[in-house]
Amino acid sequence: MAFVPTLDLHDNTIPGLLRRNAQRLPDNDCVVAPEFGIRWSWREFDRRTSVVARGLYVMGIRKGDHVAIWATNVPEWLLIMFASAKLGAVLVTVNTNYKQFELNYLLTQSDAKMLVMIPEVKGNDYIDHITGLMPSLLTEEPDSIGDARLPYLKRVVLIGDSEKKPRGMHVFEELSALAETVPESLVEESIASLTTHEVINMQYTSGTTGFPKGVMLTHYNITNNGQFLGDCMKFTDEDRLLIVVPLFHCFGCVLGVMSCLTHCTTIVLMTRYHPRQEMEILQSERCTAVHGVPTMFIGMLEHPDFAQFDFSHLRTGIMAGSPCPIKTMRDVTEKMHLSELTITYGQTECSPGMTMSRTDDPLELRVSTVGKLLPHTEGKIINPETGLEVPRGTPGEIITRGYHVMKGYYKMPEATHQAVDENGWLHTGDIGTMDEDGNFRITGRLKDMIIRGGENIYPREIEEFMYTHPSISDVQVVGVPDEKYGEEVCACVIFKDGASATTEELVDFVRAGLSRYKAPRYVMVLKEFPMTASGKIQKFKLREMGVEYLGLQAAANIETA
Repeated sequence: MAFVPTLDLHDNTIPGLLRRNAQRLPDNDCVVAPEFGIRWSWREFDRRTSVVARGLYVMGIRKGDHVAIWATNVPEWLLIMFASAKLGAVLVTVNTNYKQFELNYLLTQSDAKMLVMIPEVKGNDYIDHITGLMPSLLTEEPDSIGDARLPYLKRVVLIGDSEKKPRGMHVFEELSALAETVPESLVEESIASLTTHEVINMQYTSGTTGFPKGVMLTHYNITNNGQFLGDCMKFTDEDRLLIVVPLFHCFGCVLGVMSCLTHCTTIVLMTRYHPRQEMEILQSERCTAVHGVPTMFIGMLEHPDFAQFDFSHLRTGIMAGSPCPIKTMRDVTEKMHLSELTITYGQTECSPGMTMSRTDDPLELRVSTVGKLLPHTEGKIINPETGLEVPRGTPGEIITRGYHVMKGYYKMPEATHQAVDENGWLHTGDIGTMDEDGNFRITGRLKDMIIRGGENIYPREIEEFMYTHPSISDVQVVGVPDEKYGEEVCACVIFKDGASATTEELVDFVRAGLSRYKAPRYVMVLKEFPMTASGKIQKFKLREMGVEYLGLQAAANIETA
């Protein structure tokens, strides 16, 4: 099918779009999961999700209930996502890195009625965490569990190894058997009752400051965002997108699944990131598109087996999540044949896409900006202190308004009001510029901006310059406390294999190319950066590490106005 861009917003629901695809292209691949030997057509996936929906109904799930899922990118994740949507239940996504304290907060704050989970991942024992919060899972039958600590949680369903199942858990396969006890018409009636502005998805922000907040997103939010994101990549039913970025994050759930759903594009699923395995699947499934954060692409490019793989079928995808080194973008477009790779900017609170480069943008534009506004979105740059719009090219806070802005934070009206003003503008907290052609550039976070002796320093500028040093594989720049200047520049670097450089050499290198005050006072050499499960680099942890490593506790404890 030829690419036809969408010009208008639509009023379709997630189940409505699935049913459309199942009728239009019933035998086309919908979900392919090579690790599990799964290849479901659109018709088969529609059928399977209806079966799971009936099973969820028998377990007590109704419209508006919250269903939490805590798993890597297993096929059951998608089944639960679409099955709960068919019932009008709200899918609550759980970060795969969470442990007991974080899980307790999310399940309590979200009022989750059901938790669907895998046993563990990479040594993180999920069963141990949930039974620690809900001891009745160890002693009671599944229909009798309940603990005061989690008063809303009534069912826990285990995906995978049933031998590890505590007494009080269900296993995922039970859903199919339970489905036989209710008629198929129940799901059809439920789908018919859905409206596009109902909340269908709740994702928790990473919570770098304060506790995580549950971002409420509607059918209207995420299906339209997926539509325009897919349009920018020129997706059709002939494309095949490898999704290795986490489904619990908007990157996987919207930039991935929703852009495929709206364009009948095949979803190729990978459980979690491993560079060689990703290259194997890209080749064997002849994927035309792939999403990833910069570190994922770097991991493939620098893998010793990279030259063994054929990437000639690749065309497009999205690089997002953290700033992309210009060199990496060039290498990816040239060496992986991703000539139409795009850059997207946004945040969970705006579904998540706000701006995006286009496949036909010149490479120079795609490596230096995050593109223009998506259709039907507004955006501008303001002075964060005055609230007034600044001239083109002047740094300020990015704000946006439109269909894509969240419904709000769950049970947090004050935080919602702080994020979205009375005129509907979402204040992103990101610092950036907009040029005369409407292209946005991101220079940092309000909280990431370094203020050294009254000079505003934007880390991205220094990072981009330091990436050009022949010894540096990756670099992140943060501000660390200083008794004299308030803050100083600290460069956290990862060297290429076998390469090195002294602090003095790196400082001189920056001074030769940038203003003297932008040169790092400190350099920390690391093997890896602290990251979220979605691949975002945690700069606040780098700052904490800098204070400890550099012995800056005294400066850190100085009180400021």
